[in-house]
Amino acid sequence: MMQLYSGTTCPFSHRCRFVLYEKGMDFQVIDVDMYNKPEDIAVMNPYNRLPVLVERDLVLYESNIINEYIDERFPHPQLMPPDPLMRARARLMLFNMEVELFSHVDAIESGRDKQVEKARTAIADRLVELTPIFTRTKYMMGEEFSMADVAIAPLLWRLELYGIKLGKQAAPLMKYAERIFSRPAFIEALTSSEKVMRK
Repeated sequence: MMQLYSGTTCPFSHRCRFVLYEKGMDFQVIDVDMYNKPEDIAVMNPYNRLPVLVERDLVLYESNIINEYIDERFPHPQLMPPDPLMRARARLMLFNMEVELFSHVDAIESGRDKQVEKARTAIADRLVELTPIFTRTKYMMGEEFSMADVAIAPLLWRLELYGIKLGKQAAPLMKYAERIFSRPAFIEALTSSEKVMRK
């Protein structure tokens, strides 16, 4: 059985739980305290970060790699586009999200004052830039729910927690976020610590 070592408040672990529940498959989530990780996490992942997926002899880390493996191993419902061109675009979008959005999460979570404000502004500005997409389409890549939606959802869920305020111009983005948050798999994937992140 697949085992996911998952941080109960970790946005990257949240992504992987979301995909596992979307697939509706048999798996075990092992909750890990982010501030008191067992030593075997560092053995499984040389960067000592979560999430970590273990399936028999296979050990994977990095949420996007884990999620793409799960998607290929259990192809229904398919979350990466089947067309090679669209799949390449999806991978590029996932990479851009890491660089332009999620690279700032560490600064916010570590609470270093000067960096926190800069990180909040960078995330808010980028999300506002993405907003026009949702005046034209239902999801990040069109009318179909995809891995791009999975990837951004944990950040959107944590906006309030991270102190990121978006103006009225981001209304289409927030409407999109509510669409994602209402998915049964998203709700199931939330830990009790994540449920209290939003009022």
